[in-house]
Amino acid sequence: MIAVDAQRLVGRIRELGAVGRDGEGRLTRLAASDTDRQGRDLFLGWLRQAGLDVAIDRIGNIFGIWQSAGNAGEAPLLIGSHIDTVIDAGIYDGCYGVLAGLEVIETLKASGFPPARPLAVAAFTNEEGVRFSPDMMGSLVHAGGVDVEAALAAVGTDGSTLGQELARIGYAGEREPGFLKPHLYVELHIEQGPLLEREGIPIGAVETLQGISWQRITLDGVANHAGTTPMSMRCDAGYAAARVVTFLHDLAAASNAPTVATVGTMRFEPNAINVIPSRAVFTVDLRDPDEQRLQAQEASLAAFLEQLAAEGITVSVERLARFEPVVFDRQVVELIEAAARKRGLASRRMTSGAGHDAQMIARMAPAAMIFVPSAGGISHSPHEYTEDAELVAGANILLDVVAELAALKG
Repeated sequence: MIAVDAQRLVGRIRELGAVGRDGEGRLTRLAASDTDRQGRDLFLGWLRQAGLDVAIDRIGNIFGIWQSAGNAGEAPLLIGSHIDTVIDAGIYDGCYGVLAGLEVIETLKASGFPPARPLAVAAFTNEEGVRFSPDMMGSLVHAGGVDVEAALAAVGTDGSTLGQELARIGYAGEREPGFLKPHLYVELHIEQGPLLEREGIPIGAVETLQGISWQRITLDGVANHAGTTPMSMRCDAGYAAARVVTFLHDLAAASNAPTVATVGTMRFEPNAINVIPSRAVFTVDLRDPDEQRLQAQEASLAAFLEQLAAEGITVSVERLARFEPVVFDRQVVELIEAAARKRGLASRRMTSGAGHDAQMIARMAPAAMIFVPSAGGISHSPHEYTEDAELVAGANILLDVVAELAALKG
């Protein structure tokens, strides 16, 4: 049974993880930034060292493709993830899946494996969505979910425009997004949650991915003196916002389901200690693996906001993102489980609580994901960690799954 080069895989994860450190050692590679360019350059060098054909599309997605005269007419098997990060990030999120995909292709090439179809590894642009919105942008554009021109016109949190920034860093490619239509897509990722570690299980076979609802809510009340205005005469936008936060927490907690609700950002106006807030602006993140439940939670929130409006608060709601839950390909999920058994590893079926490029590519091809444990369930943090042996085990499961799928024609 062949295996990936553990030293090469782990070494590359650490080398890429050193790119984008600031003077205090914090890792940040936001999409289309200078540090993103440095990470892309490093990855591109490894693709060329591996002898892969390199293609970059207009949204900046990078593809390394291994094909031969015997399989050039077949739709490729695509492996991928992303290498952009959040602010003050860990080194595994996304990067592990991209570098493991490259490692799998290199291992199969070196073994003399004759794939019946091309193999490709992708690093998708702006998965994290920290600088530009929406998140998972590169894969969404590739799958036809957002027009490329609209995505390139996205304005970042720093006032920059994505298209101009991609051109500035040299990654505004010429290929049209969607040029590579995969036969199937597989993504390897750290879990970013606590279940695998808690249960002592090394491999997760991801069968579903939660639906995501993002909204920005603005509540307008009346500013007034904090000391002279009786409580009964206030129209307090800050208090109304606090009621929404409590309502959402209680709604999710009482659901007897995997529903989660988060208010992740909030600001008040005029934001003064002695003035009743006239405005509260905050974001709501609702997630559930069941579409009907997610719709019901959204409806409950809308009804609560209507109640606030009836009490004198002016309410406006902006939809930021809405993605339906994804059910991954059953046969590939079963293949992941079978590969784990052959290597003597336990596995469990899972739902992903986080969004991933796989949910976008699932719009255009069958897809599935493999998870490995995250220490403490921590991610989007410099404390993000997965044992080297667990990283290698996941990459070997990916290797076996890809080899099995790439050996099949038609």
